[in-house]
Amino acid sequence: MIEGKRVAVVVPAYDEEQLLPATLASIPPFVDRVYVVDDASRDGTVPRAREVAGRDPRVDVVVRERNGGVGAAIVTGYKRAIEERVDVTCVMAADNQMDPDDLEHLVTPVARGEVDYAKANRLVTGQAWQLIPRSRYLGNAVLSLLTKIASGYWHVADSQSGYTAVSLAMLEQIDLDNLYARYGFPNDMLVHLNVWNARVRDVPSRPIYGVGERSGIRLRKVVPAISWLLCKGFWWRLWQKYVIRDFHPLVFFYVLGILMSLIGLGLGIAEIVLRALGNQITAATVVLVALLIIFGSQFTLFAMWFDLESNKELR
Repeated sequence: MIEGKRVAVVVPAYDEEQLLPATLASIPPFVDRVYVVDDASRDGTVPRAREVAGRDPRVDVVVRERNGGVGAAIVTGYKRAIEERVDVTCVMAADNQMDPDDLEHLVTPVARGEVDYAKANRLVTGQAWQLIPRSRYLGNAVLSLLTKIASGYWHVADSQSGYTAVSLAMLEQIDLDNLYARYGFPNDMLVHLNVWNARVRDVPSRPIYGVGERSGIRLRKVVPAISWLLCKGFWWRLWQKYVIRDFHPLVFFYVLGILMSLIGLGLGIAEIVLRALGNQITAATVVLVALLIIFGSQFTLFAMWFDLESNKELR
């Protein structure tokens, strides 16, 4: 327990028989419950987990019959924490890449009621660029920027970090069954948290690589998939938060800004193609394209500023 609050850790695992025992052994003693959620592993993950459970009464092994993705495994653990009324529920990957020394820093602000959700941020440390593979680092940076826009949490970075802590009250509010089931789960979680005006905080964390982990992430597939997920989540959040639950004029700024920018870019490309084919372009058409792009950009930037101001208290 921390601050008189019970703490649980969800460990989603898929084919992690090598690193899972080390991960479980590193979990600090203040953790009251550990939910190892096996996502239909094909190796010896379940027997390894049950061996640890035989020695550590905190460990509860939950086996999913069908592989649903890391997000689905985490939701399974969240539901078990809700059933047992655990005050703070954390997530630690089974690949031993999350520093257990950081766990207390994640749990404490949630246990104290300072925030509803705390997440690790590996990008703020000077070690990130040296330790994280370049492609992973750049992919994370791009998705972090898109997640800021989609979620409204402009102060949050390292969107792909799954090392988190969340309060029981917030878990009970979120529709867990509608969260994205695979690698985009942390991004989608932030979008849903913002709709409920959850207070979110980044906690500096030490990146760990080279411990024998095997990444199943393929950036050429994951980045486009998560980008599309964030695009849908962005519009869903605007509709839910600024239209249905409350009204804010930033919706008009976003819609007009994006629409004008797209029309301006489309006309601009069409003009370039026509000019290349030898057609004459009138000055009025050029001015129209310039105005559409300028006003579209300004409206979009104003909408982002309004969104930032609306969410500045959610820290």
